[in-house]
Amino acid sequence: MQAFLKTTVALAGMFTAHAMAADALTVVSFGGANKVAQAKAFYEPWERQSSGKVIAGEYNGEMARLKVMVDTHSVDWDVVEVELPELARGCDEGLFESLPPELFGSSSQYVSGAIQPCGVGFFIWSTVLAYNADKLAVAPTGWADFWDLKKYPGKRGLRKTAKFTLEFALMADGVPPSEVYQVLATKTGQDRAFAKLDQIRPSIQWWEAGAQPAQYLMSGDVVMSAAYNGRISAAQKESNLKVVWAGGIYDFDAWAIPKGSKHVEAAKQFITFTLEPQQQQRFAQSIAYGPANLGAISLLDKSVLEGLPTAEEHIGQQVQNSTPFWADYGESLEQRFNTWAAK
Repeated sequence: MQAFLKTTVALAGMFTAHAMAADALTVVSFGGANKVAQAKAFYEPWERQSSGKVIAGEYNGEMARLKVMVDTHSVDWDVVEVELPELARGCDEGLFESLPPELFGSSSQYVSGAIQPCGVGFFIWSTVLAYNADKLAVAPTGWADFWDLKKYPGKRGLRKTAKFTLEFALMADGVPPSEVYQVLATKTGQDRAFAKLDQIRPSIQWWEAGAQPAQYLMSGDVVMSAAYNGRISAAQKESNLKVVWAGGIYDFDAWAIPKGSKHVEAAKQFITFTLEPQQQQRFAQSIAYGPANLGAISLLDKSVLEGLPTAEEHIGQQVQNSTPFWADYGESLEQRFNTWAAK
């Protein structure tokens, strides 16, 4: 009888563990302070309301990794954070489940452009110029200063991708932010951007993970860096890092469901949950990224709103990332950039 009871208990435990695993959602984000904020604003409240466990993963935006999963029918992600150009290309290539817009309610509740055919933007972020005020006697004011090696000798941090790096190069070369995509769409403009990058190539320290720019700045490895504004905001609690909003590029990060997810309906419920005003408020209070749901804005303190990329005094100095541009030119420009960076 004792042996029977032990076997029964063991089997019950196995079934319970299996049920918990079946109910769990694997949510993959870009990690770092962003992931910490998501856990506080989304994952923990989701679990508290008994909606199931969240298994939190992270990656650096490698779409090739996701494509292999989908192509080999071995998808073990349920929700993934992507930037809008990758969302658009992935949607065209069949990597993501299509999402009916009515799932999220009226589009008027959201910042324009949030709702997409295969995903939905859940926050707005900026890539900006950042520097350590303890290490520079004169504050830089824009990308022209970033390229000025005489006035500001030392290493520069740039993300190892064509996206945004080419735009910053053109702005440093005098192209107004409002015209940068028009110029970059031409062969002459592309050549101009790469020629500008050649000017500082020996001084570039590349980064790939979002946490690296703040680390490089605080250690003195670089004097300035392109960086995600939220990562710099998080680091300001323990450093004198500053942001230059002029010439920044803002965009959404979106949730998408990989094609072949085993928990599509639960993934949809999770995404809509993260877009509710209360969860959006929690997220913006945890990291300086703007809420996609307009209803969250009235819930935020003025001191929080002033630090967001969508603040009135910041948004006018920046340019919005062009999803159509990067959907059309992204593959060819990234190939050219990778070849250039490998020389």
